[in-house]
Amino acid sequence: MSAVPDPLPLVPTGPVDLEIRVPGSKSLTNRALAVAALADGVSELTGALVAEDRAVMVDGLRALGIEVAGAGEALSVHGAGGRIPARQAELDLRLSGTAIRFLAAICSLGHGSYRLDGNARMRERPIGDLLGALRALGADAVDETGSGCPPVRIEASGLHGGTVRVAGGRSSQYLSALLMAAPCADGPVRIEVDGELLSKPFADMTLAVMEAFGVTVARDGYAAFEVTPARYRPRPYEIEADAMAAGYFWAAAAVTGGRVRTPGVGATSVQGDRRLADVLDAMGCRTTWDADGVEVLGPLSGRLQGGTFDLNDMPDQAQTLAVCALFADAPVRIENVWNLRIKETDRLAALARELGRLGATVVEEEDALTVHPLEAGEVQVPVAIDTYGDHRMAMAFAVAGLRLPGVSLRDPGCVAKTYPGFFEDWSRLAPTAL
Repeated sequence: MSAVPDPLPLVPTGPVDLEIRVPGSKSLTNRALAVAALADGVSELTGALVAEDRAVMVDGLRALGIEVAGAGEALSVHGAGGRIPARQAELDLRLSGTAIRFLAAICSLGHGSYRLDGNARMRERPIGDLLGALRALGADAVDETGSGCPPVRIEASGLHGGTVRVAGGRSSQYLSALLMAAPCADGPVRIEVDGELLSKPFADMTLAVMEAFGVTVARDGYAAFEVTPARYRPRPYEIEADAMAAGYFWAAAAVTGGRVRTPGVGATSVQGDRRLADVLDAMGCRTTWDADGVEVLGPLSGRLQGGTFDLNDMPDQAQTLAVCALFADAPVRIENVWNLRIKETDRLAALARELGRLGATVVEEEDALTVHPLEAGEVQVPVAIDTYGDHRMAMAFAVAGLRLPGVSLRDPGCVAKTYPGFFEDWSRLAPTAL
């Protein structure tokens, strides 16, 4: 990524017109890495994300003695057949929630001592529910401070199997971590979900990746999952473009009355975040799906329709939708997204604060946000938007800069977590200071 000024001034534009393939899905990349690492042989991954979250996951696997070759979109993963070669390891997972949760479960399959930690914000992100489930399966897995958050210490002698309950109300990543590790346990594993599972499509994505590598899981909806001991089979695996990243470009079409097509996220995509295109369609856009991608046409007026939207199945799209709400004809209520409070930052609070600084009226609730459209005379610019070190805050508020003069972003380089080249790609929509 080229050097990005801090703060980065954004320049408004007219209707955009762009076809762009965004980088590979972070969620699919890290799931494929985890499963391939447990497979019986070498798997070739193509289309993988190249970003900090991927690097953190790869570094963690290498620290566990699993060979991962390659540095670009193509990776060769030398699976260890469900074993963990390293008997001792210290993992720095920085701020990657997927990496620390997936690797905690993978470490529990080993025979040795493992410590997992991250940065200051990671030490505020809960993991206690997952550790309790791993203990029930035979691992000595504890958080060192008693806070329910990292650092985590695991004394492992393999997972023995059994029945566990995992909370569904904080993160679907707990369930995904258990599912991916469970086939390598000594005996059958039954996972029961306590309460409603958040972000259900991510569990479906996990099961789809597992099935692609040869392991099928019996399930009772999202309430219970039965996993019998099995061997993952190595294979070539192509990773879809990231629907979450594509969403910023769909939003650009929506708010400018323009057109964006994103190949690589097609009608058969396994990513739940693709549903943002359907939400934008309900707000007055016209979306057209085919096998390879989707095209989004924004309303010519650039004025979207308001409404109420449950984003429990794709909470990370809430920031993008909240910014789009500035340009609606009526309030937009985004609900059932409590777990945004335990992400890279408290995203509900951050959204309310920064949208308010632009002049919008925002009602923040414990698990919801209502954004009232900006009217002429209400816009408060110039303003430098705080991103809170959160990559998704930076990318979502870039959408506001397409319509509002005088908007800039502080710490724009935080996008390196999942999309290092974001602002280079964004400059194809509108001029930037790059």
